[in-house]
Amino acid sequence: MTATNPSENSENSSVDIEATKDGHDENAKGRRAEKVLWAVAVLSLVFIIAEFVGGFFASSLAIMTDAGHMLSDLLSFVISIVAIRTARQPPSKRLSWGYDRAEVLGAMISVIILWVLTTVLVLLAIERIVNNDLSVEADVMLITASVGVGFNIIMGGVLHFGSGGHGHAHHGGGHGHSHSHSHSHGGKNVNVRAAFIHVIGDLIQSIGVLIAALVIKFTGWELADPICTFFFSVIVLFTTIHVLRDIFFVLMEATPRHMDFNAVKEDLSALENVQSVHDLHMWSLNMDKTALSVHLAIAADHNGIRDFVRNCRKTRLRAPILGRLWAGLQGEDEISD
Repeated sequence: MTATNPSENSENSSVDIEATKDGHDENAKGRRAEKVLWAVAVLSLVFIIAEFVGGFFASSLAIMTDAGHMLSDLLSFVISIVAIRTARQPPSKRLSWGYDRAEVLGAMISVIILWVLTTVLVLLAIERIVNNDLSVEADVMLITASVGVGFNIIMGGVLHFGSGGHGHAHHGGGHGHSHSHSHSHGGKNVNVRAAFIHVIGDLIQSIGVLIAALVIKFTGWELADPICTFFFSVIVLFTTIHVLRDIFFVLMEATPRHMDFNAVKEDLSALENVQSVHDLHMWSLNMDKTALSVHLAIAADHNGIRDFVRNCRKTRLRAPILGRLWAGLQGEDEISD
């Protein structure tokens, strides 16, 4: 945010808008998310082994594909853990915003893995139908699918209740234009959200496998196994749409959905001593952290600056994003340049 004084020579000053937490909440949130992801990764590994063994003895493609989904989840959990750790690295000269978007990239990679694997599984289901390779052991399939439903419910609970919470973290920084960023609006780390969607997809597929096992056991209709794989794999793809949409808007630096551009501009314009608001930009560094850049033309001298800061402290924008103000005072001739 740059505050422009039409009458003074160029100089820079830095003032706090409101007390900051120096990123402690974000770091704690990341560590909590990391612990949760490690927990579900261990659970996934245990169940993958059990499901591959069960699928082998049951000769069930549906169970094997479910195990494949779990394997992709395990890979995505590991990627997410690495992304969270990377995001905690301090900013550098080359990456002045830090590594916040490592989390977004990690979530994108995990979703891509799920899409690729699901496509492969759909092709395998079609191949099984074409080749009429349908023989399965319904009892083993039924037991394995039941265990799978239970495991996915447990993992979903761990992800949902183990990483929740709504927090705010305010970080400041600037150089000329100041950028204020924060406000945790999602409550959950984006990689935990992606992991939760993975688990929901696996739960859906496990339920489908369980239904297919019941159908095969009581009707003998073994075609239910590959059909189940095909149908529920398509559903899994649709469960990733919301995460992909959020990732797309972050990478495109779109105005965050939880913020009203016009409302923020009106709130800034309403501050005392502010004559005009120019070049307002709002974007997301990741799913939890919002950045703002704006040029404010304010009247008066340094007393006006102090009044402006006091007003900022008293004013709550309809989107709480201000963390630290960097005011660069410029002369009128510099504005025209």
